[in-house]
Amino acid sequence: MSAAAALWIALLVDRLWGEPPAALHPVVAMGRYLGWAGKRLPQAPAAAFTVGALAWCAGALVVGALAAALQWAVLAFLPGWAAALLLGLALKPMLAWRMLHDEVQAVETALGDSLDAGRARLAMLVSRDVAPLDAGTVRESAIESLAENLNDSVVAPLFWFLVAGLPGAALFRFANTADAMWGYRCVRGGRDWEWAGKWAARADDALGWLPARTTALLLCPVRAWRALAREAGRTASPNSGWPMAAMALQLGVRLRKPGVYALNASARAPQAGDTARALARAGRTVLLVGALAGGLAALCLR
Repeated sequence: MSAAAALWIALLVDRLWGEPPAALHPVVAMGRYLGWAGKRLPQAPAAAFTVGALAWCAGALVVGALAAALQWAVLAFLPGWAAALLLGLALKPMLAWRMLHDEVQAVETALGDSLDAGRARLAMLVSRDVAPLDAGTVRESAIESLAENLNDSVVAPLFWFLVAGLPGAALFRFANTADAMWGYRCVRGGRDWEWAGKWAARADDALGWLPARTTALLLCPVRAWRALAREAGRTASPNSGWPMAAMALQLGVRLRKPGVYALNASARAPQAGDTARALARAGRTVLLVGALAGGLAALCLR
């Protein structure tokens, strides 16, 4: 029962207060380690892959061990209510729904001021080049990021929390952060990541495979599965296309990355009101996944 209560405590703390200070944020600490290690990876393909994989495994081992030790201490030595509270506070940094919501809303608000303001705000949310984007593609990019990160920032951490407790959620956040920092097939930050980041990219793909499809089903009715699978297959990623395609179908809009893919291509371009609809739909999905995960946690511990 502590796990079920901890899950809802984490969501409540996220809703009320958002992210902890950077100095206390475990995901920020993961990023610092990955930044430090990434600068020291070799350039030769075989060595880059080997050392990159070992650096990833070393970081994952430390993250998992620390999370496991904290969970064991909390559950072994504290009463139920205190264990739930501390476990929820430890789980919270693995979730980032409020920050995601606010960042996507900020793009729409900035776009209402000017196209340049919208582009600048979007650049804080995505890694793609925003300079050539018009107002429509800025909005599409923001909604795509909302759908993709709904999985990465909420559904997947809760999924792995159910499977493996706090270590599972922490390990997923490490893998997802490593993919965001290392998982490129190009030159970025002065180095070629094709081989150095391959292990990180594949690990994130593996850990996110089932949660991404779960997110898609929570966003879009089961009866749309055939269309959902078809649209998701238009992206190169094995996972991110699923929640993005589900959002496109659910809203009845087109979402695209110019020159790369177009999801629900025959639909209309999203308008200003569609960002609010996307945020509302994502918010309902967060409540639904919280209810389902909390219920499963309570059931499994009966």
